[in-house]
Amino acid sequence: MIADADRMTGGGRVPTWVCGRTDHARPRYIPPVIPTTIRPMRPADVDAATAIVLAGDWGDRREFFSFVTAHAACRPIVAERDGELVGTGVGTVNGPVGWIGTIFVANDARGRGLGRALTEAVQDRLRDAGCRTEVLVATSAGRPLYERLGFEEQCWYRTVEAPGTNGTAAAAIDSIVPVVRAFLPEDLPEMADLDRAATGEDRRHLLRAFANQSSAKCLVRPDGTLRGFVVRAPWGGGATVAVDNDDAFRLLEARRQAAGPAKTVRAGVVDLNAAGISLLERAGWNEAWRAVRMVRGDPLRWAPERIWGQFNHALG
Repeated sequence: MIADADRMTGGGRVPTWVCGRTDHARPRYIPPVIPTTIRPMRPADVDAATAIVLAGDWGDRREFFSFVTAHAACRPIVAERDGELVGTGVGTVNGPVGWIGTIFVANDARGRGLGRALTEAVQDRLRDAGCRTEVLVATSAGRPLYERLGFEEQCWYRTVEAPGTNGTAAAAIDSIVPVVRAFLPEDLPEMADLDRAATGEDRRHLLRAFANQSSAKCLVRPDGTLRGFVVRAPWGGGATVAVDNDDAFRLLEARRQAAGPAKTVRAGVVDLNAAGISLLERAGWNEAWRAVRMVRGDPLRWAPERIWGQFNHALG
């Protein structure tokens, strides 16, 4: 049985499933019983994709899906069976690095290899776009699949949180010379350079898409040198990058001071940054959850101790 025809659809090649074998000679797996098509996600699919993810208790992804279907660097896909969507996946091209995320399969379509097929379809699209390193954040349920596909554990993200302070500093640091101010358009080139040094990725397209005076803050010295930034995505995540731990602390404390006591502020710190985690714990930040970051492909040149927050785990 041919479950999905090999054809060009919207600029990306879709892998063929034929009797449990793909056109890339990957290990055998059980194909879906009902013919299933993997194709690009379109704006018209957003409502249905949002509904199946909500049904699986993965939260409301409507705003995110609306963004990725319109953003040129994103490669969103869906799995369709009998005219209904039964799965989603998203890839993001950040220069030489590609992110894989939102691999979701509806409950009644699980157990037949569709999660693997969606992941491989995203991988193919990222490779076609020139990505040499693939990154994802795995759930405990998904990790065995990704290991079979050649992904290896790189580190863990630790999401930490603290209540807002409503204008009261929660802790002191040695120097308060750098100041936090609103983003200015002329900050973008320096932000992109700082971001690439931290992540090893080219996320200029995301910074340009999300940064404005209400969504982004910059930490700068009196001479104008950029020391860090935070850029919030519309759905709530925020990329936070800083040159060192003290700079990151200033940015995060500025967020706490801007929030009321009833609100919670979160940060996403890589466990390789033990000193940064210790700094936040001493200031009253507590771990909310953690997840494993996995990689495949060329080694990544990055500085994880400079990363303190993410847009989400399908964009980076």
